[in-house]
Amino acid sequence: MNITMILEMASEVDDRLVITSGGRSVTAVELAVLARRAAHSFAGHSAVLYEGVNDLAYPVALFGAAFAGIPFVPLNYRLSDTALTGLEGKHPDAVILRSGELDRWLTGLDDRPDPAPDELTADLSDPDSVAVVIYTSGTTSEPKAAVLRQRHLLAYVFNTLEFNSAAVEDAALVAVPPYHIAGLTNLMSNLYTGRRIVYATGFDAAQWIDTVRSESVTHAMLVPTMLARVIDALPADGVGLPSLKNLAYGGARTPRSVIEGALRALPDTNFVNAYGLTETASSIAVLAPDDHRVAIGSDDAAIRGRLGSVGRPLPGIEVTIRDEDGEHLPAGVEGLVFVRGDQISGEYGGRSVLDDEGWFPTRDLGRLDDDGYLYIEGRADDTIIRGGENIAPAEIEDVLMEHPAVAEAAVVGVADPEWGQRLVAVVVGEGDPEEIRTWVRDRLRSSKTPDSIVFTPVLPRTETGKLLRRTLMNDLATAEQNTELEKNNA
Repeated sequence: MNITMILEMASEVDDRLVITSGGRSVTAVELAVLARRAAHSFAGHSAVLYEGVNDLAYPVALFGAAFAGIPFVPLNYRLSDTALTGLEGKHPDAVILRSGELDRWLTGLDDRPDPAPDELTADLSDPDSVAVVIYTSGTTSEPKAAVLRQRHLLAYVFNTLEFNSAAVEDAALVAVPPYHIAGLTNLMSNLYTGRRIVYATGFDAAQWIDTVRSESVTHAMLVPTMLARVIDALPADGVGLPSLKNLAYGGARTPRSVIEGALRALPDTNFVNAYGLTETASSIAVLAPDDHRVAIGSDDAAIRGRLGSVGRPLPGIEVTIRDEDGEHLPAGVEGLVFVRGDQISGEYGGRSVLDDEGWFPTRDLGRLDDDGYLYIEGRADDTIIRGGENIAPAEIEDVLMEHPAVAEAAVVGVADPEWGQRLVAVVVGEGDPEEIRTWVRDRLRSSKTPDSIVFTPVLPRTETGKLLRRTLMNDLATAEQNTELEKNNA
């Protein structure tokens, strides 16, 4: 079993277009030919390192590596030369496909003869062979090489999707980075269901809206920061996005205010919140369109509150909540989220972190309600300990985001000699700090009220919208040190 099965199956159905990129479109048959030609170039190498943007070369490289029987490694082309060189050094004798060389490389493939399938000598029958290595974003620590084997990716696709289920006219706009798990699984999912993929090489809200309209895009996926920008950029022409049937969002925690605004702005679009990690081969829980509609139309606080959840586990996925000692916790109690299923890898460079029963520790904090909806409250590493009390920043951030003067918010713990840590809220917006603190105190208790409010023009985030708390805390520490120096030198 190998992910080339997905491409082979798509090639046998019809001649519909499957990829549109840079003014060029190809069918599944044409994509398979290009991938096999690429496989001959890749044969004998240790891996394929892809350092480009969303482009036709991306699926060619992915499936070419799979046909050659070697791992595909998408790298963040935005990294410094030093960082990229360091990652390249971890894969000696790999094929390196860099951004500036991709067009020339792909053009060269077109001139090569079409190899017969039996000319490819790699064994594609081993489900345990490594398919992809993705370096995690490293928001709180150094990036780790997450290993996904053929069986993990195929389990995600086969357990959650129906083959060739898309309408002929369906088209999916993919703007998430190619080095993110969502970029990889968007490719496989849309190819498997028969939906044409329209690649965006970068993200600009106005261009994204124009592409949805010009390409009659029916499906799309955005990270929360992208979603907020799209809603803000929607033209006031009354046209909206009439072709857009489904809009998925995920990759980072989405404030309720953002999704509620999106539901109001695009009432005819089905929204899906997808939660997953690189190590879980993409989504493991989904808040479905019906869940969104019921929640936004309900006066019941508990039901409306489901907009703050990530939905319920997908088929084949189990979720449990545990305390620090590993004991299972009942519904409604917050703890550490553990997941189990065929698509779960939990492997880093040959080292598995699964326990003896196959459970993967996500290191996310969360809870399950009585109906099985999963609520993610943030990373365990983000927990602030103030005066002996564990405080999840997400709860305070949600309240801050409800304030009309606050566009974005992040709460971090800063070292304090009396309390251990004090709460600092860094917000994008403007207003009276004391009025904002009072706003939080009136909705939460005083121990969860930020000790100080710091305004900033932008919060540091990854390209997929994840907050870089470590960067934020370092910036705050540097600012405090500079303030102390100024006082001492005064």
